[in-house]
Amino acid sequence: MQIMEPTIYSIPNMLSLLRLGLVPVLVGLALAGLGDVFLLILVISLVSDVLDGYLARKLNQTSELGAKLDSWGDVLTYASMILGLYLIWPAIFSEQAAYLFAAMLSFTVPVALALRKFGAYPSYHTWGAKAAAVLIAPAYYVLILYAADDFFRLVIMFHVLVAVEEMAITLMLKQQRTNVGSVLSLAREFSQRDR
Repeated sequence: MQIMEPTIYSIPNMLSLLRLGLVPVLVGLALAGLGDVFLLILVISLVSDVLDGYLARKLNQTSELGAKLDSWGDVLTYASMILGLYLIWPAIFSEQAAYLFAAMLSFTVPVALALRKFGAYPSYHTWGAKAAAVLIAPAYYVLILYAADDFFRLVIMFHVLVAVEEMAITLMLKQQRTNVGSVLSLAREFSQRDR
């Protein structure tokens, strides 16, 4: 896949910027305790997350900047989701505290490792991370709307596995890069280079 020169004005980047712009809106709604509106705006944010990567590939508008905007949008959206639980649905937050802590670690530990090694935020966008991002939305809504936590907990455990894979990728790489499919694809790439 060809990586284009960074331009902020591509459609995928604008969608990522929209998602970043919705974060303060989500925080404000959480502070105001407006759960229904919070969930509605969150849907818009999560749909933009699905669309930005798809459109970047479809329109051949992938870029390092786009990968970084997408990653920052992910982290800040997930943080606003946790804040929403804490402020709007405190009982659910308390019941899921251990899993939420695991989720926070699954985001912060791989980032800390990459920052320490490369001085840069990791934007690997592995297949596992993409699947985890798709799964977290329905898991979050099922948790809130139906008080069913089994699916949510499974998705969080999957996020932890994704974090382990991202840390393995960081340890394997000699220099920072974006868009690594998986630890297995990276291992195959390294073994082909060594031939």
